Amino acid sequence: MSNPYLTKVFHFNAAHQYGHSDWTDEKNWEVFGPDSKIHGHNYKLEVMVTGDIVEDTGFLVDLGHLKKIVKKNVIDILDHSLFDVEVEWFKDRQPSSENLVIFIWNQIQSELKGAKLHRIRLHETPTIFTDYYG
Repeated sequence: MSNPYLTKVFHFNAAHQYGHSDWTDEKNWEVFGPDSKIHGHNYKLEVMVTGDIVEDTGFLVDLGHLKKIVKKNVIDILDHSLFDVEVEWFKDRQPSSENLVIFIWNQIQSELKGAKLHRIRLHETPTIFTDYYG
């Protein structure tokens, strides 16, 4: 029998700016277009976990625990931030959703107890999302 998958949804707002400081404004615009200017998103984060169902509770994860670690390790860090400037992990990385899902995975996976992180899905806009399976 396979295990179920549970997804918890979170929201945060953050800004970022693509570009390279050693490039000219013109080259940054040529490569990144309008995203070379500071802009923000209303992110929707889906955290999917799996594992064995605990017989006593019927749950595969303690949702209070999951919410606490996502809030502490993701939301409290990223919400209302200019994360490419404020979060050290992005110092030498572009602030793409592809990099952001890896950052989020690492922030959650190391503290998750009682379940296995299966997928991070990050919606950057209503029509663009990125999945990461670690």
